[in-house]
Order: sequence, then C-alpha cells, then structure tokens
Amino acid sequence: MDTLEIFFLALIQGLTEFLPISSSAHLILPSQLFGWNDQGLTFDVAVHVGSLLAVVLYFRKEVGEMFVAWVGTFKGRKDDFNGTLAWWILFATIPAGLFGLFGKDFIEDYSRSILVIAATTLLFGFLLGFADIKAKQNVSIEKLGFKGAMFIGLAQAIAIIPGTSRSGITMTMGLMLGLSRDNAARFSFLLSIPAIAMAGSYLTLKAILAAEETNWQAMGIGSVLSFVSAYACIHVFLILINKVGMMPFVIYRLVLGIALLAFAFG
Repeated sequence: MDTLEIFFLALIQGLTEFLPISSSAHLILPSQLFGWNDQGLTFDVAVHVGSLLAVVLYFRKEVGEMFVAWVGTFKGRKDDFNGTLAWWILFATIPAGLFGLFGKDFIEDYSRSILVIAATTLLFGFLLGFADIKAKQNVSIEKLGFKGAMFIGLAQAIAIIPGTSRSGITMTMGLMLGLSRDNAARFSFLLSIPAIAMAGSYLTLKAILAAEETNWQAMGIGSVLSFVSAYACIHVFLILINKVGMMPFVIYRLVLGIALLAFAFG
C-alpha cells in the first residue's frame, strides 16, 4: 500500500467501526471500486488494535468498574450490577465467536461482493430506521436482562456478513428491546470490546501462520490513525444521537446501498 491508501483505510476503519454503517463494507469497497490491493493481515491487526484501544480508553471508567465487580462475583459479591453486566457482555459475545469460528471462511468466499454489501446495507438500514422510529426507548440497561443481552449478542453474530454493521445491528436490537439511543449505543460499544479483541487475535494468529512480511510503518500509522479517529467518532456519535437520532445514518446507508446497486448492475 502507498501512504494515501494507508491513511484512507486507517481513517475509514476508525470512523466506521463504531458508526452504524459497516466498517467491513467500507474496507472492502476500495479494492472493489478502485482496484486497490488487499491491505494485508498485519495492517488489519494494527487498525483493530487502534479501535480497541480507543473504545477501552473512552469507557475506561465503566470498564474498570465492570472488571473489579466481575472479579468480585467469584468472591460471592453479587450486589454490584457492574459485575452482572460484565457477565452479560461475556456471554453475549459467544454467538459472534461461534459464528466467526465456523462461518468466517464461507462468508469470505461468498459474501464479499458489492451486491451482497448493497443488499445488507439497505436491509439493515431500513431496520435501523424502523427501530429508531417505532421503539419505546424507555428501558434501562439494568432492566435489559440476560435474555435481552443475549438477543443483542445474537444480532452481533449476524454482523459477520459484510455490510451489516456490528454497531448498527446491535444498536437496532437494543432499540427494539426498548433501550434509549444512548443506552443502546453504550451497550453496543461495551459489547464491541471482546468482539474486537477476538477479531484482532484471530487476525494476529493468521498473520503469524502466514508468515506475512510486516510493514511496520503501515502498522504504526494505521494503529494511530484508527485510534484517534475511533475515539473522536465515539465521542461525537454519543452527542449526535441524542440530538438527531439515527436517521442521518439510515439515510446514508440507503443512499450508499442504492449507489452500490447501480454500480453492480451498471
């Protein structure tokens, strides 16, 4: 990759990882549309590390409280909701892990086309808009319950299909279960931590087994840019959704989906 591609792809990863518009789709599209070479496994690892550090740092207070409370559950302390929330997130991550383990090769072989991305972009864009308009949005995270957390975890597993958007589909399910926009987003972001960690670990293992040559400059630039853009994106997004809701992202998905269909059949 040249420097322009490194900057572009790292910024795209950081900006789209936590927006409900699909980071995987936006990382696949440049090679499909512009004929760029695949960015390589080591670069994928770098941008995932940057995104992971961004969300952990942004929610460092919540993550710290959850970890302490989670450790406390092994000592019989069950009165702190943070410990319960940590268990919910861990269990809700299992479906994504299983889907990734058994379905990733099939998805990579058959679902990385512009047509598939266009279809999922449109479908899950409509669902996000429907949930944003129709959902009650009056349920707190505490009242979500283990069952609700697992429903969001199952939704996250579907995001292995390019164009779905991990953050988009988990926020959609959260809204449908009655969470407010802010709580749906926060739960989605917290749920992303083990998911991104798993994806990064998987990519690291693949890179090691493939003995891929490491471009340290690309990795360094990629991780820093994805970290900065992801951190800024989380902050701005949490402010925006309470003011304008999800509709700007729904409209973007619909426009993008239609444009991709036109490209696919053009």
